[in-house]
Amino acid sequence: MTRGPWARRISATAVSVAALAALAAPAQAATTSSATASTSASASAAKVDYATWQKDCQTVMDQALPYLKQRIATAEPGEKQAIVFDIDNTTLETDFGFSYPQPANKPVLNVAKYAQEHGVSLFFVTARPGIIYLPTEYNLEHDGYDVSGLYVRGLFDLFKDVSAYKTAQRVDIEHKGYTIIANIGNNATDLSGGHAEKTFKLPDYNGQLS
Repeated sequence: MTRGPWARRISATAVSVAALAALAAPAQAATTSSATASTSASASAAKVDYATWQKDCQTVMDQALPYLKQRIATAEPGEKQAIVFDIDNTTLETDFGFSYPQPANKPVLNVAKYAQEHGVSLFFVTARPGIIYLPTEYNLEHDGYDVSGLYVRGLFDLFKDVSAYKTAQRVDIEHKGYTIIANIGNNATDLSGGHAEKTFKLPDYNGQLS
């Protein structure tokens, strides 16, 4: 059977769900941000269950969507609006998706779709290494995200502080003429450093999720 170009490229990089999860950035303790998910009591000691995680993600996105609707509607003439997303356990169900392509985190995907349908560019800044750039890009697009830009860590980035690395990528996006109207992630390293008008923090349950 003849395989298409995407199948050959993905096969060449030997991608597996386990590898994607293992190469994701290590979990960091959460700090305060513009919007936070309420952590349910059931997620205290044992690893959080999927239903709780989805409910808590929806709580955050229920705060993000009204803000984005208002901000998009009041864009300045010629303003290039952008949203920056983390990937693992933000746009994709990394700790819950046991297949490849990994499923989208639906509450986040719904917000992303509204934004992209209204002219907002979506950028993805991840601590994943560059070796899995292509399968990561394919996964995002397969799930319905319009990828305007995907930033992964190069060799020298692997030795840098994750927060500083991610901040530098947002600066680069701004240098391309975009206004980052929102930054969405589930770890403190995704959101610290500024260069976004508003941040929305998804739950990581004190580092339980990468």
